[in-house]
Amino acid sequence: MELSPLQQARYAYQPKLPAILREKIDTIAIAKGSETKPATDAAAIKDLFPHTYGLPQVAFTKGDGSSVAKKINVGVILSGGQAPGGHNVISGLFDALKNANPESKLIGFLGGPSGILNDETREITAEFLSGYRNTGGFDIIGSGRTKLETEAQFDVCAKVCHTHGISALVIIGGDDSNTNAAVLAEYFLKTRAGISVVGCPKTIDGDLKNEFIEISFGFDTATKTYNELIGNLMRDANSSKKYWHFIKLMGRSASHIALECALRTQPNACLVSEEVEAHATSLGEVVDYLTDIVAKRAEKGLNYGIVLIPEGLVEFIPEVKALIAELNTLLAKEAAAYSVLTSWETQSEFVTNHLSAPSAMVFKDLPSDIQKQLLMDRDPHGNVQVSRIETEKMLIQMVEKRLADKKAAGTFAGKFSALNHFFGYEGRCAFPSNFDADYCYSLGYNAFLLLANGCSGYISSVSNLTAPATEWKAGGIPITMMMNMEQRHGEMKPVIKKALVDLDGKPFKYFSSKRETWAVETSFVFPGAIQYYGPTEVCDLTTRTLELEHDR
Repeated sequence: MELSPLQQARYAYQPKLPAILREKIDTIAIAKGSETKPATDAAAIKDLFPHTYGLPQVAFTKGDGSSVAKKINVGVILSGGQAPGGHNVISGLFDALKNANPESKLIGFLGGPSGILNDETREITAEFLSGYRNTGGFDIIGSGRTKLETEAQFDVCAKVCHTHGISALVIIGGDDSNTNAAVLAEYFLKTRAGISVVGCPKTIDGDLKNEFIEISFGFDTATKTYNELIGNLMRDANSSKKYWHFIKLMGRSASHIALECALRTQPNACLVSEEVEAHATSLGEVVDYLTDIVAKRAEKGLNYGIVLIPEGLVEFIPEVKALIAELNTLLAKEAAAYSVLTSWETQSEFVTNHLSAPSAMVFKDLPSDIQKQLLMDRDPHGNVQVSRIETEKMLIQMVEKRLADKKAAGTFAGKFSALNHFFGYEGRCAFPSNFDADYCYSLGYNAFLLLANGCSGYISSVSNLTAPATEWKAGGIPITMMMNMEQRHGEMKPVIKKALVDLDGKPFKYFSSKRETWAVETSFVFPGAIQYYGPTEVCDLTTRTLELEHDR
């Protein structure tokens, strides 16, 4: 297979590790802190996790680590959507495993969690792994979204692990995947299966974070990839001076990606879903806000600009959220009656006649193509597929209509020509930045040390991330301390709480202090492509979000 020069160079890159993990592996010892507990719902979590509740936070230090040298087989699963750096988590895990004992084996389960249920495996060897180091994607063993959540599944997992002599399992995934890792760890301890389970924090959306997990891997690379594209469009807009670019960015539950991209590129507008929800901002108010920015720039002769929109925005606008909830219920309850309707006219009439008056009014006011997208096939849970709703197109059409009304009234004399974009998959499998390459390798190396020290029910944690990699801190956090109880499918379930944008946090406050200026002035910043070689301050740059959170 022919390789690009960048591929060849990245294969040869040696990721940086925290200083403690650079020590001879059998001289790294575990240091336990005090017992932990979740911030909320402690009693309920304790009842559900009697074997893994209250575990101490752990760190690594110099000492006797000779116990890591025993021969073991470790299984690894990639779970959920792709995120840059997954291959490096596996690389770090592999290298630590082999450094401890060259006879130990790393066994990958193919296709995600279904791989362990179906006993589909591949041993990861040095030769096989060499073609994946420091590259993007999850193609080394594949991923999947099968959930591991029932005792019957856990029994199968234990049986398959015993078949392969696996005594430790690493699950690389997001908040739901790591919740499942905690449940699996609890079950294995309860049944004395002899299998330890450790998780690694993955999601480009950035919503798996807290005071102990500073960032989820992949977020850095994905946002840098999007920032390059946004910067390119900014340069183009500033050159042609005739287009407004409305850009939807990945992030259904949280707006971390949109906010980070705004902090780095300084667009004319960036909507933050959490702020829209907190202020109960209506769709009309969102449209008025954007229309006002377009009009103010037009008064200055600036008939162009950039608008960033988080993927999940529509679910945070109160009246649209209510409409979606009604549609989900209606199309589930009246599925048979709706399915026989073949024309758009009859489908639209059926829906509006069965909605409440407020929701019917919202539905009628939406552009027809958005109406159709709201009625598309539901996801496996019977809900609208929000990622398929072209929110950016909807806002363009509604702003266009509002501007036409203003022009007819003689209050707008500018021009408005808009283009829409959705940046999502472009960032999920990019070559990981140096930060993600180093961070992910450290997470994997660290995960092995947790397993080798019998730490089950933990998530691999590497912190102090705005400092040089040698100053990073390595350790583990009990997953139960990050949990709360939430309503899921009619039942209260233990889950890792999604981290939404904190409107009182330093990143959002900085953004809100600047956005009025960015709205009317052309303050664009052009980040350019991810840099892998050159000055440290350019190549190892972390996110603006992390810098602001750590006062850097």
